[in-house]
Amino acid sequence: MYLRLHGFRIVSSRYITGRHTHRAELDIIARRGNLLVFIEVKNRPTISAATAAVSGVQAMRLRRAAETYMMRTGWVGDSRFDIIAVCGFRIYWIKNAI
Repeated sequence: MYLRLHGFRIVSSRYITGRHTHRAELDIIARRGNLLVFIEVKNRPTISAATAAVSGVQAMRLRRAAETYMMRTGWVGDSRFDIIAVCGFRIYWIKNAI
């Protein structure tokens, strides 16, 4: 709902590329116009803990999963990686986080 309020349409949620192939699960894929956003959602007590939860290895897996998604769908527009951190009752949206 939060993304819809910001003008995004949810394209996919929990998108997994090839189980047991060291790929990652993309929590949310959203689109607004010519922009495709891959979003990792973290529920942590603080925003710093949420951003630290996305390690370098996980970031590489997310990039590969996003590349696979874009190749399969033929996406030619812009894209970015965001983190949405849920800290208690607050939501922090970190754009271009990965």
